[in-house]
Amino acid sequence: MSLREQLNSLAASEALPDTYPAMAERWFLPLADWLQTQHAASGAPLLVGVNGAQGTGKTTACHAFCLMLEAGGLRPLTLSLDDFYLTRRARQRLAETVHPLLATRGVPGTHELALLERTLEALVAGREVSIPVFDKAIDDRLPASDWQTVGPADVIFLEGWCVGAGPEPELALHTPINDLEASEDSDGAWRRYVNEQLQGPYAALYARLHKLVMLRAPSMERVLEWRRLQEEKLSRQRSGAGVMSAAQVKRFVEHYERVTRQCLDELPARADYLFDVAEDHGICGARIS
Repeated sequence: MSLREQLNSLAASEALPDTYPAMAERWFLPLADWLQTQHAASGAPLLVGVNGAQGTGKTTACHAFCLMLEAGGLRPLTLSLDDFYLTRRARQRLAETVHPLLATRGVPGTHELALLERTLEALVAGREVSIPVFDKAIDDRLPASDWQTVGPADVIFLEGWCVGAGPEPELALHTPINDLEASEDSDGAWRRYVNEQLQGPYAALYARLHKLVMLRAPSMERVLEWRRLQEEKLSRQRSGAGVMSAAQVKRFVEHYERVTRQCLDELPARADYLFDVAEDHGICGARIS
């Protein structure tokens, strides 16, 4: 099957517009060529972070990146930061001992970084490894018997909404930026804990990345709108069962707003490869550092 046929199949499986394959070839093939050059120069597995706010299409983009690298003879794979969430029990312990908001998965501090570090070490060393599977439907990690064996790989993508995120200055943490912070984190303990995680263990993790790719959303307001539209689509598919209301979507996104805004502000200057995502989710520009 040709690359275009594989991209057509990807677009069909994800219910993407017919224009997606041509868009992917235009914008993503240069990235794939660049990564092939980087890998050839290093002579070792390449670890590439992929950052993108909710709705930017980073998971699908990583799939397209992999198809293109495979067409070039490399062995790529994608790891999702989401699969390394702490178990529900572990997050509940954090909620009881640190802050109740840490029961909600997503923010820095709710991932099992030691497991992710061991996984990345094995892959960069050229070995196979079993990776966890997190089931969002039950909000918990599946048993080890359901984990997937992957590797070895030439290019490893680590994708996630906060991949590469840096901490904020202490002064920026003093003032709540949304209703969630004002009402459920009035003393700032939750946001300080998240920021400390970004200063420490997450900074150490991100220092491992050889390259950083960012899919930049137009704005935080657009991220919220994309998430709201996604719930409306789910509501039509599920007849409203298990779907968030507009108010619930707003509260959900507010968990991620501070770090997302920080990424939109400061990450483009640090990204090795930057894609600008248009309001219709397509790519409208790219820049390589």
